[in-house]
Amino acid sequence: MEAGFFSRSEAVGVVKIALTSAENLQLTLRTELSQEEQALTQNTCGPKDDQKPGNEDLKEMLESNKESLKLEAMKRIVGLIAKGKNASELFPAVVKNVASKNIELKKLVYVYLVRYAEEQQDLALLSISTFQRALKDPNQFIRASALRVLSSIRVPIIVPIMMLAIKEAASDLSPYVRKTSAHAIQKLYSLDPDQKEQLIEVIEKLLKDKSTLVAGSVVMAFEEVCPDRIDLIHKNYRKLCNLLVDVEEWGQVVIISMLTRYARTQFTSPWKDGILDENSEKAFYESDSERNQTETKTYIMDPDHRLLLRNTKPLLQSRNTAVLQNIAQCQSEKYMFSIGMFEPFMKSFYVRSTDPTHIKTLKLEILTNLANEANISTILREFQTYVKSQDKSFAAATIQAIGRCATNISEVADTCLNGLVLLLSNRDETVVAESVVVIKKLLQTQPSQHSEIIKHMAKLFDNITVPMARASILWLMGEYCEKVPKIAPDVLRKMAKSFTAEEDIVKLQIVNLAAKLYLTNSKQTKLLTQYILNLGKYDQNYDIRDRTRFIRQLIVPSEKSSALNKYARRILLASKPAPVLESAFKLGTLSHSLNVKATGYQELSDWPTVAPDTSVRNVEVIEPESSSGSETDSEDSDSDEDMKPAPIKTNNIKTKSKVQVKPKKEVSLLDLDDFSQTTTNIIKQPVVSKSLLSDLEGLSLSNMSSSMQVTTSSFSPVKTYDLLHHMSGKGLAAKYHFPRQPCLYQPCMVAVQLILTNCSDHTLEEIHIGDRTPASLNIHCFNTIERLEPGASVTVSMGIDFSDSTQAANFQLCTKTDQFNVAIQPAVGELLMPSTMTEEDFCKEQSKLLGMNETSATITIPTTNFSAINKDILSVANVGVVSSNQNETHRFAGKTVSSGALVLVSLSLQQSPTALLTINTEKSVMASVLLRALTQALTKA
Repeated sequence: MEAGFFSRSEAVGVVKIALTSAENLQLTLRTELSQEEQALTQNTCGPKDDQKPGNEDLKEMLESNKESLKLEAMKRIVGLIAKGKNASELFPAVVKNVASKNIELKKLVYVYLVRYAEEQQDLALLSISTFQRALKDPNQFIRASALRVLSSIRVPIIVPIMMLAIKEAASDLSPYVRKTSAHAIQKLYSLDPDQKEQLIEVIEKLLKDKSTLVAGSVVMAFEEVCPDRIDLIHKNYRKLCNLLVDVEEWGQVVIISMLTRYARTQFTSPWKDGILDENSEKAFYESDSERNQTETKTYIMDPDHRLLLRNTKPLLQSRNTAVLQNIAQCQSEKYMFSIGMFEPFMKSFYVRSTDPTHIKTLKLEILTNLANEANISTILREFQTYVKSQDKSFAAATIQAIGRCATNISEVADTCLNGLVLLLSNRDETVVAESVVVIKKLLQTQPSQHSEIIKHMAKLFDNITVPMARASILWLMGEYCEKVPKIAPDVLRKMAKSFTAEEDIVKLQIVNLAAKLYLTNSKQTKLLTQYILNLGKYDQNYDIRDRTRFIRQLIVPSEKSSALNKYARRILLASKPAPVLESAFKLGTLSHSLNVKATGYQELSDWPTVAPDTSVRNVEVIEPESSSGSETDSEDSDSDEDMKPAPIKTNNIKTKSKVQVKPKKEVSLLDLDDFSQTTTNIIKQPVVSKSLLSDLEGLSLSNMSSSMQVTTSSFSPVKTYDLLHHMSGKGLAAKYHFPRQPCLYQPCMVAVQLILTNCSDHTLEEIHIGDRTPASLNIHCFNTIERLEPGASVTVSMGIDFSDSTQAANFQLCTKTDQFNVAIQPAVGELLMPSTMTEEDFCKEQSKLLGMNETSATITIPTTNFSAINKDILSVANVGVVSSNQNETHRFAGKTVSSGALVLVSLSLQQSPTALLTINTEKSVMASVLLRALTQALTKA
């Protein structure tokens, strides 16, 4: 317990004594009131001040000689302040007790003075000498409170006193007092900006403080006084990163924001495109100098950049939304998001049932803004759960988010659209209505491909009661009436019957539908249109009456409207631009919550093209003389450990470093394995891990049929790709192909065979795999080839975990003297392994993978290709054939090599030469890419 505080029993006793004394004092005061004073009080004009007797009572208690009464009075006064009541008239009585020797009383007096010192500046100045003496008080709380009161007196005349007090407090032994001095810096700066240079000196001193209690406050002072002095952060950057996890929550918010801005000025973008493609014709014809310049663009993450990403990772478990929101800004793809870190990051933004609605909506917005091709499958699986939420407003917001994902990521547009169509059968009207509105917007982007969806919506029209949803369906019918010529007139017929009972927004769309059908199908709808226009002419709503009159003059030929009538089709049937579905939230910081730029909002700068000098962050580490290190402070030892360089572990890689690492250089070399779900030292379980099944319980991967077995490929296309041209490789040429065999090294890896050829006239030595990008890329390298004679070739095997992505694996192919940047780009079909299953199991699994897990397209297959359908599909995708008795349907099954996700392919022959190609899998992006590849193979002449 801090010195000066009462124990629990003592405090109870003091309160009881104070209450008893207060009651006795009140009784005495009431008895001593004279009759004249009572009469004067009763006859006073105006409303009575009920608070005044109580305040007089408190003044008497504060002027008493008994400490217990004073303490009780101060407790009651602080209670009044906490309730928002005005107690400023008690300032003279309170300030007299500032020199009290009672620690408890003095603390309460300082709490009061901090609140009213700015309002009662003259009286506060009278006690300034007392505050100055309190700065030397043995109790750290009193010292801090005195500084807080002193900085709250907004009088320019005491600026020198405040400055001296802040400088002394910055060197105080108590971190609590040093923290208070950091807060006082901001107050003094706002009072007198001319003191900026002296305050910067104090900030520079406090930035070196190793206490977590001080870190957040001094960074806040830095942001307020000199945010542009980025040079002050250089020497303290690594220390702030290491302290981050132990700083209090609001300090974490400030530090993360500052470090994010710092990183945007000191590190290059981790997402820039600059890796040299050795296989391109441009690389082949470039001169050596140009090629060397291009190679320097290969991105290697700065260790300090990696340090920030690693140390913010534990904060993903924070319950403070502000902390999570700032990490979202720091870690997102738009800013500094690290490859492989999305999974643990996203889990922090999973919506909990206990979250308030505004928190749910905020998390939903963050997930939607972070969606990209790499993580959209995971996000859509989460959205599927949110749609079923009992909070209907949140379910509606989720549907809007699905629409934005479909707009921003074209690969999943069809998948999202199919999922939204399934929601039209939902029992909840809110979900159905929101789905219709979003589908309407999505269909505007590619209406020609979705006439079936419009027909489906027309069939459900009678069961939809929400006006906005009904109006949206009618708009779609009118806009694309020529694509549904048999259904639109029938819908208009039904609307004519119920016109008078519909809502105004629906009536307007009925009139529009009638006008468009009159222009495109006058034979069937002329009488219906005239009937609806007559009803609208006498409607109670003037908007409907005006719209009806305008439409009649526009579409019905007459002498008065002959000039306008010839433009009717161009006006009503003009093509409309597709709406842009985007979030209303544009900001990336705490201003995101308000959706306006709050005071102090700062835009993030662009990444620098070339990173500034990294040596500015090096801090000399003094090595302890004792090898045991037992006398080292715990905080110092933690910092020193992070400053020592850590070796990068490699797997069967021979590398020769040409740069000598300085022993005292403060470097934290971290493998990106820190952010990855898989590392080179962890062997994945085959097919599907238990953790994945538990995460996806109830979704498409659960309850997988035991009859499905992984088999070897029944079709192995011989297709070889160039990896390294002999001109670029200084005589070393390399090609690769996918043998479609299980990888012997790890089940999660795709097997790759390299053919290395020495095209030079001299022997090549020590051919091996060097550095990979990113460092967490899981590769099983081939053993070093000690010698390769001129004209000789050798075939070697390696394994690569592509993580179910077609993103290229970038690494270095090295000889004894040279390193060459190369990349293996997998075709989407090579990321699969074939599975065998019965037709019954196929249909069962396919029924689990509907909605957003299904992607389909209607294709036209040349007649000459009908006999080779299986061959064409197997040439693209490494899948297994599912035996079937139906000649019109071809089925194929496979699993992704890395995660074991099921991939089902079916081709249903319809009226020749059309066919429906369908892919069912939870890997939405993979499905879209595979669909395009299969379509191209099946439709080629």
